[in-house]
Amino acid sequence: MHFRHFRGLGPVSEVGYGLWGMGGWSGSNDEESLAALERAIELGCTFFDTALAYGQGKSEQLLGRVLARPRATRLVVATKIPPKNLKWPALPEYTLDDVFPADHIRRSTEASLTNLGLSSVDVQQCHVWTDAWADDTRWQRAVDDLKREGLIRAFGISVNRWQPTNVLKAIRTGLVDSVQVVYNVFDQNPEDELFPVCRELGVSVIARVPFDEGSLTGTLSRDSRWPEGDWRNLYFTRDALAETLGRVDALKHDVPPGMTLPELALRFILASPDVTTVIPGMRRPRHVDTNLSISEGQALPADVLSRLRRHRWVRSYVVV
Repeated sequence: MHFRHFRGLGPVSEVGYGLWGMGGWSGSNDEESLAALERAIELGCTFFDTALAYGQGKSEQLLGRVLARPRATRLVVATKIPPKNLKWPALPEYTLDDVFPADHIRRSTEASLTNLGLSSVDVQQCHVWTDAWADDTRWQRAVDDLKREGLIRAFGISVNRWQPTNVLKAIRTGLVDSVQVVYNVFDQNPEDELFPVCRELGVSVIARVPFDEGSLTGTLSRDSRWPEGDWRNLYFTRDALAETLGRVDALKHDVPPGMTLPELALRFILASPDVTTVIPGMRRPRHVDTNLSISEGQALPADVLSRLRRHRWVRSYVVV
């Protein structure tokens, strides 16, 4: 496992672990999720990203069961404060009082610490964001208080999907240690403005949705359907699924011999020196084995990276 520097925390595994799926997605199994977490630690994964909203604390509680076991390796835990109004994504017309009032920031942090069984969390993040709040000193004081009291070590913002510039003002306050953003073969927009600013200010980057919610695993088809209530039904509407799979089919022509599409997807992300860690969702030990094996230092050839640039997709609709 290779490691990269996370601001204020030191080295973390460049392939981390996203826990959204085990918080309540259809098909998840708690015992299998716990086994997958243990396997990831065994293979050298040290960065785990969860959220209070994942299964209303279930994801945090599962991770807490794993964290309770004595270990020689220090694990880094990141979680998120849900919007008080429970609306994703954040819109500019929402007031800070509706989404992240100071008392909500504190209560959510305390609830997450209880779920995780910790006295301090390494990274606390806002789960949504709009830069309309960037200059509001109330969230700034709330974050500073949590750091000063030792309840959190670092603070981050999870950016609305496909809005990578909607955090630049907040970053320039100096209070933001990390940004979590959608970044993958299709969604390359963070490279334009967000990554250069993070590089300039030393802000760490957590790359989420590396497989585009499953399309870049190559396992979806035009007949793919999910149980009622599964979030993927909203993401992959009939028209969106058809368009996405057409782009996946085109991408398959640029997968090098001997490499799978998921491997290519992760290697593309790790090719960016601006990315601190990528957090694929993994609910089964076999997925852990496959994804963590990517961190062995093998870089994508320049000609492959050049071809992947052609698959950039600028999407015009917004979901979280």
